[in-house]
Amino acid sequence: MGMRIREESEYRPKPMIEIGRRPILWHIMKFYAHYGFEDFILCLGYKGDYIKNFFLNYPYMNGDFTVTLGRDSKVDVHQTNHHENWRVTLVDTGYDSQTGARIKRVEKYVRGNDFMLTYGDGVSNVDVHALVQVHQGHRHLATVTGVRPPSRWGELVVDETRRVTEFREKPQLQEGFINGGFMVLRRGVFDYLSDEPSCNFERGPMESLARNGEMMVFPHDGFWQAMDTYRDLRLLSDMWDSGEAPWRVWS
Repeated sequence: MGMRIREESEYRPKPMIEIGRRPILWHIMKFYAHYGFEDFILCLGYKGDYIKNFFLNYPYMNGDFTVTLGRDSKVDVHQTNHHENWRVTLVDTGYDSQTGARIKRVEKYVRGNDFMLTYGDGVSNVDVHALVQVHQGHRHLATVTGVRPPSRWGELVVDETRRVTEFREKPQLQEGFINGGFMVLRRGVFDYLSDEPSCNFERGPMESLARNGEMMVFPHDGFWQAMDTYRDLRLLSDMWDSGEAPWRVWS
């Protein structure tokens, strides 16, 4: 729902808020596709019909076509201005469902033992191939990308006399990681989940995975940015407009 960016999300779901005239969801999918991962499952809830319409109309909104009306109505697409070769499964996982319930409700659509998972509001330049390689190198159920996001304010470094010895404008956090999404999971994670709407992946299941020694971290010290506020949106938009968006790894 994007409550902290309500001025943008009141009329559309947060993943459809645009950066450079494209939804942030599109940016995330383009990022994964660059690494060869083009089979997507989208967990829909709030205003999910907006996302469904986006993909149903994708060929028409990105190309030229002719509409024939009447008894033999049809649409002929002449050419497209996109190169996506995606397979997109759109699943209504409940209007008020928490993250764990949404994941559990798409279990039947997940093929294979390993799958990736991320949020619909964050971009990064994490090396997905390296992430997958690390995951395949251990036997635990989950690999989570750990990031150190930039602080929202400048940091004052002071000595014992309270003299400022260094000022760093919006530095990265120096201690510890936070969950940056971009996870690789094994099917066994579904056993930790429930399809009850209250099942929150980050609170119960992830805590249990960590307690049971089933979670590994993939440290990422490069770019990562969530779009939580309008200020974040402006930052990402400015990066994109300047041609210096670190997450744009595709050509």
